Amino acid sequence: MLESRHFYNFFAAISEDPRINTTHISLYFSLLHFWEAHEFAIPLQVFSHDIMPLAKILSTTTYHQRLKDLNEFGYIRYEPSYKRNVGSKIYMQLNDLSTKATANT
Repeated sequence: MLESRHFYNFFAAISEDPRINTTHISLYFSLLHFWEAHEFAIPLQVFSHDIMPLAKILSTTTYHQRLKDLNEFGYIRYEPSYKRNVGSKIYMQLNDLSTKATANT
């Protein structure tokens, strides 16, 4: 139930957002898949080497830029970790997406 509502809200929000491209979508759904696989942990701790292959992103520069974009645009909250052995924290913005989807319809 949570997943389908989240998919719907995400697609409703991005349908009117010209800043979002296919790389953002791929990264977002990879994060969503990883979040589900980790039993909806809050926060979700991720490493680029886990997410990049799922999202089919080859460049770490692109990966980090798209994460920053999704954070700036309000689709996720991203707290980077600058330590190799500690994953970055990702918070999926469920309530914010619902608000975006409602505002765009």
